[in-house]
Amino acid sequence: MAIEAPVSKYKKNNLRIFIILCIVAAVWFGYDGYFSKKFIEKHQDVQGNPDSTLAFNRKSPPYFIGAAVLLGVYLFVVSRKKIIADENELIISDKERISYDSIQKINKTNFESKGSFIITYKNKDGTEVNRKLSDRTYDNLTAVLEYLVEKIS
Repeated sequence: MAIEAPVSKYKKNNLRIFIILCIVAAVWFGYDGYFSKKFIEKHQDVQGNPDSTLAFNRKSPPYFIGAAVLLGVYLFVVSRKKIIADENELIISDKERISYDSIQKINKTNFESKGSFIITYKNKDGTEVNRKLSDRTYDNLTAVLEYLVEKIS
């Protein structure tokens, strides 16, 4: 029986909010920089040269759109990530797998208040590694934590 903890709705919603903010900023600055006659007149000198505010409003919209696209790609990639606690190991990613035999301790003192716990384990090199898992990053961590404690005990 494998227990999955997908990326949290908190993280996905924050990325969606940032994408919307970037698009709104691009539209707003683009409108002020190119279409708002009152704004353009206010931010030009006598010769018609734009000041720094108008120049920023004209140059920034493509960067905001680019940031929104990059955040959208990041959201697409992140939304597919998840933690899987299967019979033999905890799978955090394709590259990071923690076998239950290598886990030395689980510090869950802050789990109720802060929503995170720390797994201390030995990696393949024999060095001790602390890995923090937070419920702001992954949903369903309570079930994963209970399963880990059950497997280690």
